[in-house]
Amino acid sequence: MAKVNPLQFLQQVRQEASKVVWPTRRETMISTGMVFVMVILAALFFFLVDQVLSTGVRMIFGLGA
Repeated sequence: MAKVNPLQFLQQVRQEASKVVWPTRRETMISTGMVFVMVILAALFFFLVDQVLSTGVRMIFGLGA
């Protein structure tokens, strides 16, 4: 592996960092909103699955009566 001068390395890092395209505030807000929506949907799904399985286990073991 070739050794690189630390100053040359920092210059290369700056060049690569200048190529980064940051999202706009609007894109960030939309992405954040979508994450919250997906988290809520996943939570509701797992809550419903848990309730169904819990009811099934209670019925099987006769604890629901």
